[in-house]
Amino acid sequence: MRRDLSAKYDLRVPRYTSYPTAPHFHPGIGPEQYGQWLEGLDPATELSLYVHIAYCAEMCWFCGCHTKITRKYAPVAAYMDGLLGEIGLVADRLPTRMTARHVHFGGGSPTILTPEDFVRTIDTLRSRFVIKPDAEIAVELDPRTADETYVKAMAQAGVTRASIGVQDFDPKVQEAINRIQPYDVTANVIDWLRTHGVPEINMDLVYGLPYQTIDGLLDTIDKAHGFRPRRIALFGYAHVPWMKKHQRLIPEAALPDAETRWAQYEQGTARLEELGYVKIGLDHFAAPDDPLAIALKEKRLHRNFQGYTTDEASVLIGFGASGIGMLPQGYVANVGETHFYLDAIKQGRLATARGVAIDADDQLRRDIIMTLMCDLEIDLDAVCARHGANAAQFEGELANLAPLSQDGLVVVDGRRITVTDEGRTLVRAAAAVFDRYLKKGEQRHSRAV
Repeated sequence: MRRDLSAKYDLRVPRYTSYPTAPHFHPGIGPEQYGQWLEGLDPATELSLYVHIAYCAEMCWFCGCHTKITRKYAPVAAYMDGLLGEIGLVADRLPTRMTARHVHFGGGSPTILTPEDFVRTIDTLRSRFVIKPDAEIAVELDPRTADETYVKAMAQAGVTRASIGVQDFDPKVQEAINRIQPYDVTANVIDWLRTHGVPEINMDLVYGLPYQTIDGLLDTIDKAHGFRPRRIALFGYAHVPWMKKHQRLIPEAALPDAETRWAQYEQGTARLEELGYVKIGLDHFAAPDDPLAIALKEKRLHRNFQGYTTDEASVLIGFGASGIGMLPQGYVANVGETHFYLDAIKQGRLATARGVAIDADDQLRRDIIMTLMCDLEIDLDAVCARHGANAAQFEGELANLAPLSQDGLVVVDGRRITVTDEGRTLVRAAAAVFDRYLKKGEQRHSRAV
């Protein structure tokens, strides 16, 4: 991308894993509202389940997740008792024992659990929900805290996909982000996963980190490719120290400037494509025969709080402190502080702290934004027709795309929008044009790239 454009459009915009986005959730949506929404679900609806493990053994300074640090297991054990209690409270509010097609363990770090607690959680989910035989059960895995016993327990519990956090293999970068993870540690975990039969492996890499160079990033990509993962995610580091205070420990002077950051993204993307991966949306890459690549080709790609996905479930139930859920009526989020979360569960009430109800306009704009984010093109007339709406209402938004169009980043043909290859990196900026909640110049979000 031309460097003048990289500077011009290096804006702070949402990642659009939901719409409205999380900063617009409010405390007006609480436990009773959530309970009513659960009770009102169609019993035939298939669910996606997200389990948030809110603890890590050590704080990675680049982290943007909701997590607490502990070297003792007692707080984790107490948390898991509460989480299992929440599963029961939610299941009791559902109209029936509903079916789940997708289960995702995130964090924090799910690998902080004992094998016994991990299996106990899977067993509890299976007892309260009908987990489809072909359901994807995915776990975010930290190689530093996963041993072979844990990996074996995962496999025996039915885990089908492991997403391995790497970030960067350069020891200097690892030291600067407080995540020391030697290459051999990652290699051992991948060997265990394959030995015990976890069939699908993802790897997560990050660009824009302190002391990271383009050559170093390309070396990390080559080493990651050597493990033959089916998917690789290349995320941009979101430096938001006003939100995540531990990021203040990162030496800001060592962060790449905007031009270098863009070059890392472009050259890293090019290397992944040279290695045979299909580019998915903004930051995911998949083998050509992977379900994610096939979904992209067939325009069945989706995007939720876990990023790009083949998960088509219209209802996402989030468990754990800070867990987020999506229902036809709106979004809900649990309280983030673990002690408040556990207090709520002990008192027999849902831990919902905030959320947002969505109306017909929200649903329409969400469809537009997610279609742009996934397909990089959209026919506004066709999308509006699905919602019984008139696309003429978006003439103002189409006009606001003019700067992107003039710079060759999007093509606007009537009411059809296509993001160009050069504009792909800025698809979030194009999507933001349709966000009626976003305030110009808002600084609560990360860079567009």
